[in-house]
Amino acid sequence: MLAHEVVGSGERLVFVHGFTQTRQSWDLIASQLIDQYEVVTIDAPNHGESHDLNCNLTSGADAIVDVGRVATYVGYSMGGRLCLNAALAYPESVERLILISSTAGIDDPTNRAERIKNDEALATRIEKIGVAAFVDEWLARPMFAGLAPEIARRDLRLANTAAGLGLSLRLCGTGTQEPLLRRVSQLMMPVLVMAGENDTKFVALARQLVDAIGDNARLRIIPNSGHSPHLEQSKHFLESLREFLRSN
Repeated sequence: MLAHEVVGSGERLVFVHGFTQTRQSWDLIASQLIDQYEVVTIDAPNHGESHDLNCNLTSGADAIVDVGRVATYVGYSMGGRLCLNAALAYPESVERLILISSTAGIDDPTNRAERIKNDEALATRIEKIGVAAFVDEWLARPMFAGLAPEIARRDLRLANTAAGLGLSLRLCGTGTQEPLLRRVSQLMMPVLVMAGENDTKFVALARQLVDAIGDNARLRIIPNSGHSPHLEQSKHFLESLREFLRSN
């Protein structure tokens, strides 16, 4: 079973983090919700205390629902792809779906193959230079420019292992995902898709995803934010999250 933590009481919310993070990455958000909700934070496959549970996106979705049960699922980046797979496989368990800076996969076979190749090179680099050096390189990417050190939480990311992160890229990387854009219209639960205003690539992907899902999907672009809007603009994120939960 995936390592996880449950705090608070009330309606259940399940949070799944992004690549190189751990369940503690949600602590700031969780602390603002536990007065009203039961919050479940999960160490995703190959991360944190789940570093030795090697799952792909399909078996990872199975493992997440095994822990989360019936709930609203919130996934960021890689965690969003896991939650999207969970919603398609277990619609009876996913009451609402919230996707942050995520994608439904890569449709073009050539681009998908190129992404698999790039992720393999990245996995090999992690194994060569170690977690600490890799995390520094990862957080130096332009997509994380809006993350101040106190919210990037490098210290939490160092709880991961080189082997686990390498396997995460090989098993759960974007290139490995079955392209799901043609299937997302099957989602009948309320869906909120979020992206940071400054993360133009994922703003476009978010719009595409909402259009493909249909009338039960909403789009929220978080102002003054990059790839991690829930961390960079936590107040705006929480306002959007609460409004969505209240109205759905």
